[in-house]
Amino acid sequence: MTHAVMLDAQSMGPNIDLSPIEAVVTTLETFDQSTTAQARERLHGAQIALVNKVVLDAETLGALPDLRLVCVMATGLNNVDLDAAKALGIVVKNVTAYGTASVSQHTLMLMLTLANRLPLYQREVASGAWQQSPFFCLQDHPTLQLSGKHLVMVGSGELGSEVARLATAFGMHVTFTARPGGEADDQRPSLDSLMDKADVISLHCPLNDFTKHLINGERLARAKPSLLLVNCARGGIIDENAALDALRAGKLGGLAVDVLPSEPPRDGHALLDALSEPLNLIVTPHNAWITPEARQNIIKLTAENIRSA
Repeated sequence: MTHAVMLDAQSMGPNIDLSPIEAVVTTLETFDQSTTAQARERLHGAQIALVNKVVLDAETLGALPDLRLVCVMATGLNNVDLDAAKALGIVVKNVTAYGTASVSQHTLMLMLTLANRLPLYQREVASGAWQQSPFFCLQDHPTLQLSGKHLVMVGSGELGSEVARLATAFGMHVTFTARPGGEADDQRPSLDSLMDKADVISLHCPLNDFTKHLINGERLARAKPSLLLVNCARGGIIDENAALDALRAGKLGGLAVDVLPSEPPRDGHALLDALSEPLNLIVTPHNAWITPEARQNIIKLTAENIRSA
């Protein structure tokens, strides 16, 4: 008998079919949300834990002698103590490439929205500026034609590669940077060597010691003032306060993020406060991945992880 427990099913969103997982376990128990303390109780006697963001620390894993497999229904593994799991003989599996089409679509949407200054023009239409214009169109905010522009990509995995492929359809010239922290062994150009050449920078790298505040005030000072900056990776890869300062000072052309350092941002964030200002700024609520197709793919890949384990 294989008993599986899904600790935060609500994170998968509405209208998701769990039958692929039900087909590979004896019983599946689901909870909409769980705290770490609740996880210890709810996983008692279970062989498989299914989790998205619930933290499974060493103490929790150590209190679950029957647990044999943790399936993280996401790519990031930072919510599971991997060293403790290994010591306890608990296998940890994640899912990758489940939302490549969804996230790359969102990334291009942000890029296009910034390039066309949509936040600024939408604000002006809402305020009546177009209706009162002596001319048939508004032109106060010069837009950016992506064709012929230089897109610098940080991260060359499946997602970064797909964003690059889509960008070439707009006629963009794409350059991948060397892996941050591994420049000495990488033949590709470093981010520093490309900062003053980039028209758009799109981030698709993990958050680690080498990428925390990778885009900071010092690097932004060397960038074109028209630079468009897009982050669909992890909050904290950009120094958001430095980027906001540059945007307000006219030293950054546009900023779009789908991620913040703390999510949900219950204590607020400077970028959220700035949304009321007339800036070329977009913040989306970490939802680049949420198309129904991507979410259902997570279930399919998780079922495959259980079967292979």
